[in-house]
Amino acid sequence: MGLFRLIVDRWGPLNYKRSFADPVYKTPDREAFPGAMRTWVPEEDHRRLASYTMFAAYCHNQAWEIDALQNGPEARLRREFGDPAMLVAALSSHLLGREQTITVDGAEDADPADGSSADPEAVHAAAVQDKLRDWARHELFSLRLQQNERKAVREGDGVYTLAWDSQKMRPRLSVVDPGFYFPDLPDNAGDSADYPNRVHFAWEIEPDPKIKGQKRRLRRITYELAPIGTRTVSDTSTERPARIAALADDGSTPLVTAGDVYDPDSGQILRQYPWNTEPTHLTCYLTDAEWDLDDIKADQDIHTLDERYATYLTRPDGEVLDHLDLWQDYIPVVHLPNTIPEDGHWGESSLAMLMQLFDELAGTDRDSALASATTGSPVYGIVNGGDKVSSRRSEPQQRQIRPGMAIELAQGGNIITVDTSRQLAELRNKTAELQDRLSLNARMPAVALGTLDPTKAPSGFSIELSYGPMDPLMDSMHLARDHKYELLFKMVQRLYLAGQHPDWTGPVVDARLNWGTYKPTDKAATLTMVQEAVDKGVLSLETGVKMLMEVGFPIDDISEEIERIQARQFEKARALADATGDSGAVGTFLGLDLNPDPEPPTPTLPPAAPNPGPEPGQDPAGESGGNTT
Repeated sequence: MGLFRLIVDRWGPLNYKRSFADPVYKTPDREAFPGAMRTWVPEEDHRRLASYTMFAAYCHNQAWEIDALQNGPEARLRREFGDPAMLVAALSSHLLGREQTITVDGAEDADPADGSSADPEAVHAAAVQDKLRDWARHELFSLRLQQNERKAVREGDGVYTLAWDSQKMRPRLSVVDPGFYFPDLPDNAGDSADYPNRVHFAWEIEPDPKIKGQKRRLRRITYELAPIGTRTVSDTSTERPARIAALADDGSTPLVTAGDVYDPDSGQILRQYPWNTEPTHLTCYLTDAEWDLDDIKADQDIHTLDERYATYLTRPDGEVLDHLDLWQDYIPVVHLPNTIPEDGHWGESSLAMLMQLFDELAGTDRDSALASATTGSPVYGIVNGGDKVSSRRSEPQQRQIRPGMAIELAQGGNIITVDTSRQLAELRNKTAELQDRLSLNARMPAVALGTLDPTKAPSGFSIELSYGPMDPLMDSMHLARDHKYELLFKMVQRLYLAGQHPDWTGPVVDARLNWGTYKPTDKAATLTMVQEAVDKGVLSLETGVKMLMEVGFPIDDISEEIERIQARQFEKARALADATGDSGAVGTFLGLDLNPDPEPPTPTLPPAAPNPGPEPGQDPAGESGGNTT
């Protein structure tokens, strides 16, 4: 009777492909996905790795190569015009928005508008915000962000790793292909609330043809969170370098790393990290080793490799990467799921539910290409075309018809043309129907996919409404990422503190990534709306400037822009002076240092001259004297 396994998981939409899942056991085809079916790959990761290859093949117009295993040479007739790649590019660009900004809560309060002294916490938040943005600029964070988000949207998962670079004195950010990522998940990992305590990155290394006898190798990098142990040192005296315990002068007592404290009550070694208030007994160990594939047994996978056959690599400074203590109480790896995991650890690709639509589009495009060939070069049938040249009377004669060619027909002859233009038109209508279905199921309106004819564009309000189904999609994708980027920026701060960078002091603060807007905006309409709202007092100037910055106006800092605006509003400054009579408030409003002159003193006038009395010949009344008669 045979066995049947119904597997319902995030990769189940690919089960309709025989190369991805055979009819019985639903295992991927080894010939189609050789990397996913390696002996050292755990069985639970076979479908995940095969799906990564499948999604990548569709986005690179190579799905016909996988389809050839099922349909044979006819798969070469498959037409692939980049529809999956276009969808991934559109989703990624709308997810990220026009620009992304690193912000720290409280940084906007570092420069109070009333001129008072700022809170030390706000000053520290503003300093961390500036330093994180400076780190992002030097580390090309925007480039890494787009690189990883395209992988997450296409394959369902993305991975970041962080490491301290002692030469550049900053954390280095790397994007790792999720196909190399193997977390050691517990058996009961039904909920992805906790991150695993051990993760591996593994891939095979091809032998160098210039080196005779070199074999194919497996490289595995492991991060493991474990209790702090005694001090170890590199030992390169043997054929296989390793790390051994550092012993005291007596040769038997293990040493504790400087700064660690042994707690006899718990029997553990404790360490105080600069970002914690209490000491902890955990640290992260790094192991980087290689194995010859011949040394890996059939019953071993990436989690159970025999370390007796491992060859540990050595860092440029001479440290052997065999359980090297990184002095961190966390694993510097951030797994980025594309969607909110319903169960387990993994995200879901944005292409998963649309795969059959892509196949239907490819089939319709193939039929359209074949039909257009007969439409452009139609088939002719000639009745009574004249003398037959063919030696076989039972076979109809075939002629090569070219433009300008004249054919002499017999009496009553006729030329019949097979017209396939109607079928071609129907196929084109079918393509348009499938594209509409794709836009509907992907929750991406035509205006977001760029397929809307500009001459038929509706009003701005109608375009705004057309983005309705896309808003919850973006909200859900952002929700799955917000905490991950907060964790990434927290790790960056901790690495700066662990590396003892002179400019990084103080506590670790919460930082987040603000996504840019993805909707088309009318700058002129927004400017008019903000101007009227601010003038009528229904909108604050801070909110208005923020709205202008979101629609693309070249505003770098909101507070600085507000200061520039207020420095030129003399009418409002006069009204403020009339209302308050406080010249200090007016100076703060204008951004000027107004120091009015003190009140002038009462003027002191010289003393009045004494009255000399009447002159001779003048009476006291001031009239001229003389004889009277």
